[in-house]
Amino acid sequence: MNKESIRNNYINNVVPKWMTEGKVSNIMAMPAITKIIVNTGIGDIKENKDMIEQLVEQMGKITGQKPVVTKARQSIAAFNVREGMPVGVRVTLRGERMYHFLEKLFSYTLPRTRDFQGISPNGFDGHGNYSFGLTEQLPFLEIDPNNVRRSFGLQVTIVTSTNDDTIARELLTELGAPFSTSKEEGEKE
Repeated sequence: MNKESIRNNYINNVVPKWMTEGKVSNIMAMPAITKIIVNTGIGDIKENKDMIEQLVEQMGKITGQKPVVTKARQSIAAFNVREGMPVGVRVTLRGERMYHFLEKLFSYTLPRTRDFQGISPNGFDGHGNYSFGLTEQLPFLEIDPNNVRRSFGLQVTIVTSTNDDTIARELLTELGAPFSTSKEEGEKE
């Protein structure tokens, strides 16, 4: 793909454009993506160590970084969870890996997702962070569908340095986020 990388696009195009348009008065006030958190819940495979290892391996392939297995902080009898039991797998990406993952996500993975019409513009949390979910890991190029014993969903959170959702959405749009444009999606509040 001949597209300019997201990091270079941000530095060479977005920052100068926002400075000349007067959206930011100082380059240090320029909003940026600070980190990306990729998370998945283990669910009913918490007793199966082989499946957890496969999940950790696949998450590592997807993100390019070794994931952390999150453990339960307290016991909850209703969910058959004891303190210290694995409940999820999480990766926090920063720097070059963050931009690489974002490029891969926007350019290859999301378009390969079944019935993809764009990501919902309603995933902002009121503090400039955007979260959305993927129902399975199969659209990622690193995953071989023949070796997948069980499909799992992912939650992706993009954390920005701004506290304003509209600025964060504008920034992500400039960086290539494929937001859906249907009126129904945009009108939900």
